[in-house]
Amino acid sequence: MQLPPPVHSQLPPSGYPPSLLGPPPPAMPAPVSGPAVSAAPAAPKPRRAGFVLATIAILVTLGLGAVVIVQSRQISDLRGDLDQARAESGNAQASDDQRLDSLEGQVTQLGEQADQVFDPQAVAAAVLPSVFRITAGKLTGTAFAVGSPRSGSSRLLTAYHVVQEVWGRGANTVQLERDGETYSATVTDVDPGNDIAVLSAPFEFAGLATATEPVKSGQQIVVVGSPLGLTDSVTVGVVSAFRKGEAGAADLIQFDASINPGNSGGPVVNTSKQVVGIASLKARDAEGIGLATPIQTACAKFRVC
Repeated sequence: MQLPPPVHSQLPPSGYPPSLLGPPPPAMPAPVSGPAVSAAPAAPKPRRAGFVLATIAILVTLGLGAVVIVQSRQISDLRGDLDQARAESGNAQASDDQRLDSLEGQVTQLGEQADQVFDPQAVAAAVLPSVFRITAGKLTGTAFAVGSPRSGSSRLLTAYHVVQEVWGRGANTVQLERDGETYSATVTDVDPGNDIAVLSAPFEFAGLATATEPVKSGQQIVVVGSPLGLTDSVTVGVVSAFRKGEAGAADLIQFDASINPGNSGGPVVNTSKQVVGIASLKARDAEGIGLATPIQTACAKFRVC
């Protein structure tokens, strides 16, 4: 006899009735294999953000433009200031140059005025080393070196009447004295009409400069000589006038500096230490009237200056 199939209990595995546990939780779906699902595309940004960016860009551009304009104006102003400064500097330089030229002119003028200031001591100090006492036979007088020495020799000038005795007897040797030293010299040429004689000595003496312009009345002068044999005697005075010389002779310079026998042949010198004349003679029975041959006469006649 066949038995009926067993009746299985419908209880859940927990052993509790379903009514007591509630409905069972839903089953988890089985994983599905396949391609991943892509995310949904982002929503487009609102148009306001683009407008803001454009506005910022415009403002930045305008700001940069303003900066460029301001800098351009500043550069232009600086260039203008630089040009003005250069112009002012040029004007100042020109003004300084004018002032400098004016000062140089004043210095030159003051120098010329200083040269014209009469300083007999300075004139005598410059002249004396070139002046000698001369002995020619029985006569004594004064001679002075003129010009620059040439080939170890010097040329001197004196008055013709000082060497007339020696020259007249056919001799030509004279003696020069300076600071205790004696030197032999030779008479090389004479101009009796203008009372001039030229000497040559085989020594190098410092020669005096000669004036290129004739002296004028009122100008101050210094006379150096050996009156009565007294060497290195200095007298001062002014040019008094000009006197006619003898027939065919040059005019003579009249001056008031004291001279005596022995001064003949000595230099008459201006304030610039230049020889303007050769002392020749003085008025008898009178003081303050001396006469000199203009140095230009000797320079033109003998070319020794």
